[in-house]
Formats: sequence, structure tokens, C-alpha cells
Amino acid sequence: MPYYFYLARCSDGSLYSGSCVDLKEREKCHNEGKGAKYTRSHRPIRFVYHERFSTLSEACRREAEVKKWNKAKKEQLVTG
Repeated sequence: MPYYFYLARCSDGSLYSGSCVDLKEREKCHNEGKGAKYTRSHRPIRFVYHERFSTLSEACRREAEVKKWNKAKKEQLVTG
């Protein structure tokens, strides 16, 4: 089963990072207000970047790493 690290673009232009098992379901969850507290007040969101991992632990490690970055560095990841 694959696991994912993702970046979501919020309605105010901010970026939210997270990890999950099912990208489509997680995006839907965020947009229904059932996701993270932050995204509930910044809807709608759309996923703009993701990476695939073989374990949830790896995906969570990547999420923790990227969360420490400033917005400019996260934007570079999104744009390649």
C-alpha cells in the first residue's frame, strides 16, 4: 500500500502539508471540513504536490521536514 506526503494550496494561497493513504479521499475530507483544523477555515483546498512512499513513517518524516521550511522553499518544491 502506498503512502503519500502532500502539499495543499488553500483558498488564501497558503500551503498546508500532510500525509495520507488515499490522496483523493483526503482532499475530499479537507474540503468537507473534516480534515485538519487549519484547512477547515481555509477551504477550499486543492493538492498541488505529492510524493509517494512505501511506509507511513517515511511519509510522516517528509511531512515533518517540509513543515519546517519557509513558504518560498515550499513553493519551489511545488513548481519544480
